[in-house]
Amino acid sequence: MEPSFLKSYGSSQLDSVPSQLRNLIEGNKQEDFNLLGTTTPAMQLAIGQILTCPYRGWMKQRYLESKALELLVLHLEQTVKREQGLNLVTTLKSTDIDRIHDAKEILLRHLDNPPSLLDLAKQAGINHNKLKRGFREIFGTTVFGYLHDYRMEKARQLLCEGKLSVATVANIVGYVNSGHFAVAFKRKFSISPSACRLGEKPTI
Repeated sequence: MEPSFLKSYGSSQLDSVPSQLRNLIEGNKQEDFNLLGTTTPAMQLAIGQILTCPYRGWMKQRYLESKALELLVLHLEQTVKREQGLNLVTTLKSTDIDRIHDAKEILLRHLDNPPSLLDLAKQAGINHNKLKRGFREIFGTTVFGYLHDYRMEKARQLLCEGKLSVATVANIVGYVNSGHFAVAFKRKFSISPSACRLGEKPTI
């Protein structure tokens, strides 16, 4: 992206922009700026929406532009937190990192019936204690904290589309009891699933 494009979005609030990117926006440096980070549940959903875009023509272009901006914001949020010292650099070996990412994919493939921590570690070929520590280092949360966040983000996406009932969405993301799902959703987004389905914007 050109600095002029970024300036149109961030020039009025430069204090909240990562320092390296701030220099680029202000024209102080002409070097490239790369965003490095981990793929969060929100990012994974946005990427999935890009890959399965349901629109054509100009609507497709606008939809993809909006999702690209969403990913940019999510990455910038990570970068800001890293600058503030909220993210630690991982001390894991590259092979362990690969196995932790494998574990994440296994977890998300079994969204409705996830394996236990011990089974997940066994399937991914990693010690379960290292798996727990690695998830915290790489994703900033526990294994099942990551799963919970992904479930809630997936539910939010489906409810915002307004095509499925609350009970159906609850079942898709692994909740047998719709009441338990409603409590978890409201705790996460400060609105009920039914209100989200009717168009009320959740707090993210």
